[in-house]
Amino acid sequence: MKLFIEPVDVWLFRDGRPFNAGADHRARSLFPPYPSVMQGVIRSHHLVVRGIDLAKPKAIEDEVGTATDYRGLRMRGPFVARKENGKVVRYFPAPLDTVFREGKKLYPLTPRKIPGGIKTSAPTPYLLWDDGEPEKPKGRMWLSEETLHQYLDGQPVEPTLERDLFLRENRLGIGLDDATRTTAESESGVGLLYEAEFIRVKDDVGLEVEFEGLPGLNEWPEHGVLRMGGEGHGGRYERSNSQEWRAIPDPLPTRFKIYFATPTYFEDGWRPTTWDRFFAGEVKLQAAAVGRYQSIGGFDVAAGRQKTAHRYVPAGSVYYFACQGEVKPQKTLVNDAITDAGAEIGFGQVIIKEVRDV
Repeated sequence: MKLFIEPVDVWLFRDGRPFNAGADHRARSLFPPYPSVMQGVIRSHHLVVRGIDLAKPKAIEDEVGTATDYRGLRMRGPFVARKENGKVVRYFPAPLDTVFREGKKLYPLTPRKIPGGIKTSAPTPYLLWDDGEPEKPKGRMWLSEETLHQYLDGQPVEPTLERDLFLRENRLGIGLDDATRTTAESESGVGLLYEAEFIRVKDDVGLEVEFEGLPGLNEWPEHGVLRMGGEGHGGRYERSNSQEWRAIPDPLPTRFKIYFATPTYFEDGWRPTTWDRFFAGEVKLQAAAVGRYQSIGGFDVAAGRQKTAHRYVPAGSVYYFACQGEVKPQKTLVNDAITDAGAEIGFGQVIIKEVRDV
């Protein structure tokens, strides 16, 4: 099932940092939210659709599993999406192996052998660079799915600026004492002030999420409203008609690159301890463009405390590989994902493309 979800009002999807008035005064918002947030939205609404008594933990577990056991749920997304000429089009963060030039275009970088005499700490035989002068873009950039595949084919592309898809709004609030419902104060008697960042999407922009494996999905209405994000703001959903997700090539090209469409977790930081878990055959990492890590944790409502945060490789990161002989994706891959954790719920979603000029 694929859903396109538009906000009823603004949305608030906090990042993984602890937030309460007096500790950190500013709540930053993510868009799109992490897959861990969206799986909670989907499973919670599924309980409502199925009429499960939320006061019965065993009934909930039997229907959708637990916080660590997703049962049969398999999810892809969420992705920023927009209705264009009657079709839902997904949008992705600009790849990190590109440079911005001419005031309007992104140019793919080419992996090059490290010249003799140059010392580097890079653990790969190639680096990503060219001889041109990059420009600073005016805001974060996104690529439509069609434009992303043009980039993957090595073509310069014109990105969509974030402000053309959604805006960020800052709002102030005061901390409240739960017992008296009056303004909470610090130990020094000063009122607690906080700031929250909300997301306001442009017309026809929302989120797309694809999922399967829950019992009774045929009971979901074609249209509906669900709660999602901070402050329980709503989202109107309908079935999405976006193009089908492209499977991992089998066998893999002799040389290929991986674009990460969602954040991914690796046990060894920016890479796994071994690539054998994902590829049947020998591959060698040639180059990589990796963004600053994202700390993903959250709040455990049942336990009343912050969850342990882990560092994830951000969406938009790109890895280049060369195969030694025939290489195929492992048959044990969950959800066609390349990640050491969270494959079932959408982390580590990738798009893989052949590279001919390395």
